[in-house]
Amino acid sequence: MSDMYDNFQKYFEIVEANTNELLEIVYRLRYQVFCVEHDFLDASLYPDKLEKDNYDNHSSHILLRFRSSGDFIGSVRLILFDPLQPEKLFPVELYTQLDPTLCNIKALPRQHIAEISRSVVVKQFDRRRGERRESRAEVTDGSIAERNRRASDRRSTPHLSLMLMAAVMRMSIKHNIRYWISAKDPALNRLLGYNGLSFNPIGPPVNYHGIRRPYYADVDDVLTRMYKEHHDAWEVVTDCGKYSPVHVNQ
Repeated sequence: MSDMYDNFQKYFEIVEANTNELLEIVYRLRYQVFCVEHDFLDASLYPDKLEKDNYDNHSSHILLRFRSSGDFIGSVRLILFDPLQPEKLFPVELYTQLDPTLCNIKALPRQHIAEISRSVVVKQFDRRRGERRESRAEVTDGSIAERNRRASDRRSTPHLSLMLMAAVMRMSIKHNIRYWISAKDPALNRLLGYNGLSFNPIGPPVNYHGIRRPYYADVDDVLTRMYKEHHDAWEVVTDCGKYSPVHVNQ
């Protein structure tokens, strides 16, 4: 097993939010990040300081806990197909501009699609903002030695976005999800690409809680690529193959 996987297991724990008490922690974290730290949402609309919407009832939620303190430091949800409202659109279909020539979501079996949504990390643990700035700089400049050093750092210490994708993977296996969609920061997609987790853009950037772009990924394709090219990250995301629908030849 890799140092990246060992460090993940040593310092962090993935917890399914499957009780009312844990769900309240999810909603409080989302309020803290979206309404207080980033001001994406109007805090006055949530007097109970719980950020919820009408997708939460047919979503799967997971928390990320820092083992040494016991604090919950992040969460993510997977919006699932709603059998009670089979025609209900995913948020990415409502709030972004999808190009059906890049991916025709309507042609996919909706019960096997899930949208990765409400991915949050509390401010004091959020390394992603600095890493996104680095990823932008590396597109235009940066020595080979410096880029190699950063790549080495990433291999030994997984960033929190990768850990949240490990949470997403667990939920995906549980609910038989084969396709992921998401509206996310393009810089975050590039950052995840360092570990083979970049998604395919399926529309232009839009202003949706900041600049976001719609993305799509076939779960099997992503995991196969990660296994072959980014095995240490694959170990983190799949818990060394425990959460993986893909049979890959050794």
